This record gives sequence, C-alpha cells and structure tokens, in this order.
Amino acid sequence: MKKELNWLFDYPNLKLYQYDKAFKFSLDSILLAEFAEIRKNENKILDLCTGNGVIPTILSWKTNKKIVGIELQKDIYDLAVLSLKENNLEDKITYICDDIKNVGNYFKEESFDVILCNPPYFPYHSDKHVNQNDLKKIARHEIFIDLKSILEIASKMLHTKGRFYLVHIPERLDEILFLAHQYNLTAKEIQLIYSKEGEDAVMVLISFMKDGKFGVKVREGINISKLTTYQNLFRKD
Repeated sequence: MKKELNWLFDYPNLKLYQYDKAFKFSLDSILLAEFAEIRKNENKILDLCTGNGVIPTILSWKTNKKIVGIELQKDIYDLAVLSLKENNLEDKITYICDDIKNVGNYFKEESFDVILCNPPYFPYHSDKHVNQNDLKKIARHEIFIDLKSILEIASKMLHTKGRFYLVHIPERLDEILFLAHQYNLTAKEIQLIYSKEGEDAVMVLISFMKDGKFGVKVREGINISKLTTYQNLFRKD
C-alpha cells in the first residue's frame, strides 16, 4: 500500500496521510467533526474509532482542548500518528492503538466531557457481500465492535451531562435511539444529510446527553451536493 499526503479540504494548513487504495476518510467524519460543539467548560474529548485521525485533526482547528483518539487497526493508527506529526499537533492530540473496549485501561469511567464516534455502520454476518479489503471491512462492518457496545462505552466514559456525538446511517436510527436510552443517553439533536434533493437521507448526525432530560430538536436537513465549504456548517442556537 502506498501512503499519500492530502490537504484536508478547506481547512487551512491541515494535511492527512491516507493509503491510496485501501483506506481513505470520508465526508461523514468531516460532518461529525463540524456537528460537534465544544463548549468552554468541556476540556476532555475522546474520539472512538478514530481512523486516520480526521476528526481530532479538525477539532484541533476548532478548539484548543486536549483530544484523545483510539483506533484498533495498527496500519490506520500509523497514518494518524504521521498526520499528527505533519500538522505539529503533538501537544493537542494523543492517539492510542487498541480496541475501544479497552479504553477503561487508560482512563477512569466518567472521565470525558465530549465523546465522538464514526463507527462501523453495518452488521456483520459473513464475508458474503462484504468488502474483502481487511482495512475497509473492519472499518465498515461490526466485526470487532457493534452499536450496542459503542453506546455502552460512551455512557461509561462520559460524566453526567456529558455529550456524545454520533454519525450513522438512517436505516438504523430507531435501533440507535432504542439502545441509547438503555444506556442513559438522551438524544438532543438530530440532523439528516442528503446527497441530492428529493432523495432519501444518506446519513444521520445525532447528539446525545448522558442523563439528559427528554426533548430533541430535529434540525433542517443538509444537501451535501450544494456545499462549497464545511467550516462552521451547523447552526447552533
């Protein structure tokens, strides 16, 4: 596999290493990083399934807070570390190569103010109809981690009133909300993403609050075909 260094869209002076044919970050990570609102009193941020570090890299442009990313796949983790050094962000971002199920080995429960995750989207039953590239297969399918486990981990590692940001596919929205409730994660904002006008949504962004009160805002959908920039994309009241 060949490594390549690419500019990170319209974010000034930010670059990311990627593999030319095996693993590249996608728009969902960028949208999740922009959707997340980091407040002044939120100082500890955790990115689960961090991949090659696109979310922490963008967050470092938005905030000066400390960010931790955890990634299972060593080859992809190595890309994140290379990008970290390329962007001179060693004082703001820390990466861990491990299964996110082991995050409790590094931090106490209820340690974080904000947690984000761009997880594998699809249940895994067999190799039939599954991308055979191992890096992509693990990133896209619930082989090592599933939705329920991600929500459980996020709940354990967030303090009360901490916030969890998730990007996923709309087909699993009912399952997401059902499982989140089991782990005391209350949906506070939902935003649907469309690739073209008049078509079904292709992504959903959700913000949760641990032990939050009921009451969710469903934001106006976003048509990504009309976007010219991703910076400061999401309206906040």
